[in-house]
Amino acid sequence: MINMLLQTPEEGGELITDVESVEKTLSIIELISSGGVAGQIIIAILFLLLIMASYIYFERLFAIKAASQIDANFMNQIKDHVSHGKIDSAQILCAQANTPVSRLIGKGISRIGKPLADINTAIENAGRIEIYGLEKNVSVLATISGAGPMIGFLGTVIGMILAIFELANAGGSIQMDVLASGLYTAMTTTVAGLIVGIVAYVAYNHLVVRTDKVVYQMEASSLELLDHLNEPT
Repeated sequence: MINMLLQTPEEGGELITDVESVEKTLSIIELISSGGVAGQIIIAILFLLLIMASYIYFERLFAIKAASQIDANFMNQIKDHVSHGKIDSAQILCAQANTPVSRLIGKGISRIGKPLADINTAIENAGRIEIYGLEKNVSVLATISGAGPMIGFLGTVIGMILAIFELANAGGSIQMDVLASGLYTAMTTTVAGLIVGIVAYVAYNHLVVRTDKVVYQMEASSLELLDHLNEPT
């Protein structure tokens, strides 16, 4: 509703306009549905990638967390068993712990009696297998972190092409309702792609840090065992 009060300049009047504006709200569902079929397909792909990234992150996080849990007295007990010649007891202790560190130590204990270089080689080979298991599917997160924004930018390009196409068919007259569908596709897919990329990138780096901690535990424990075996009797 527009109310106008007009007075002559001689009376010192001025034009006062009171415009009652209507605020328009747009939900996320409406925003996605307004982007057309191309935008919806790209959003669906990005949503699947987000679910995949979330699943891999939490699955690996719990696995790495379980792998990093080890008794603080584990290596002291192992060295005590080895010092007293209780090799079987040491291997049973490693089997009960059932962690990457314990499996690594168990592999080294199984080679006791052979040259120290052979024990070291066996531990290194077992360590590579354990690291491979810890890093399972983590590289997929790195791929999603790079592919997500690229897919989003693909939607941006498609949306701009659709906007230009609609503008050309409109005879050159600029009408926002004609451009809206293409612009919605361009903007929503860009935002969705960046969200997926950021989430996957943060998740990947967090898992890398947690994995490095487990690898450090494995290296420290294996060196501790080798040093103990190398001590003069």
